[in-house]
Amino acid sequence: MNTVQTPLDTAATASGGTRRAVAWSDAVAALALVALLVLGAATDRFYTFDNLRAVFTSASLVGIAALGLTLIVIAGTSVSLAISETASVCAMVFLVTQSWGLVPSLLATLAAGAAITALQGLAVGYGEANPIVLSIAAGFALVGVATWVTGGTSVAPQGAGYIHLNATPGGIALSVYVLVAFTVLLELLLRRSGFGRTLYLTGENRRAATAAGLAVGRTITIAWLLAGALFAVAASFSGAFNTTANVNLGGTLTFDAIAAVLVGGTPIAGGSGSAVRTLCGAVLIAALSDILLLRGYSTGAQVLVKGLIVLAIVVVVHLRSRKGAR
Repeated sequence: MNTVQTPLDTAATASGGTRRAVAWSDAVAALALVALLVLGAATDRFYTFDNLRAVFTSASLVGIAALGLTLIVIAGTSVSLAISETASVCAMVFLVTQSWGLVPSLLATLAAGAAITALQGLAVGYGEANPIVLSIAAGFALVGVATWVTGGTSVAPQGAGYIHLNATPGGIALSVYVLVAFTVLLELLLRRSGFGRTLYLTGENRRAATAAGLAVGRTITIAWLLAGALFAVAASFSGAFNTTANVNLGGTLTFDAIAAVLVGGTPIAGGSGSAVRTLCGAVLIAALSDILLLRGYSTGAQVLVKGLIVLAIVVVVHLRSRKGAR
């Protein structure tokens, strides 16, 4: 007897495949973690307080941005390829507005980051625009506008309030505490709120979520908006640390954030993932980069190794997703 598959049935099927994919990605990440711990033990000066402090400081800047990207990925809207450009512009806004005071400057920076990505979220959520193509275009636009406004030069702070972001309470960078705090808040938002539940359902099956009457467009827009705000927080710390900003400040932040999210076990297809996993992914990526640096490997080699790890996880998740969907 033939049966009619309802939107909820479709979502349930997709959820089962996603859970199996996540289990496999977690297994790969766990193996990578064990290998990393062993490699760290064999690396001189890795397990020292100063070095581990540097690892967590590095992980905090990437991790905060990766938390924002986690929302975009869970929503099933792929990734943003304009994180570096968004962070560069936000860092410039942060430093230029230092004359307003630290709090107003932070608020202006958060508003800038949220506005930049919210506009993209509107196009993706309501217009179903391709997020990859859209974010690439947004990145070019941001670089163009920033270059035009600044004349291609770096901007310097117009005040000294930024130095508070370089504080090290208890010998640990303030950005590490902020990363942990945002991880807890975001995990609660995802697990305990209606927005979080809708975000997961949207990522599992957008059409089913729409058919079920969920506010898909609004949810995706909010996810991108919050992501932009977190990109801005990371940019503020980066600007404060470097005390100068230009269109190249973001560096490899886009790639590092994507690596942290995927290594943390959040599948690129969406519908699953967590802030805690992303935190672990960010630390793992930072530790790997540190080990390679201590062993004398070049920046190119570091990017290559991280890329291979991400590739392995993506391939495993994709294969398990397809097998689970059959």
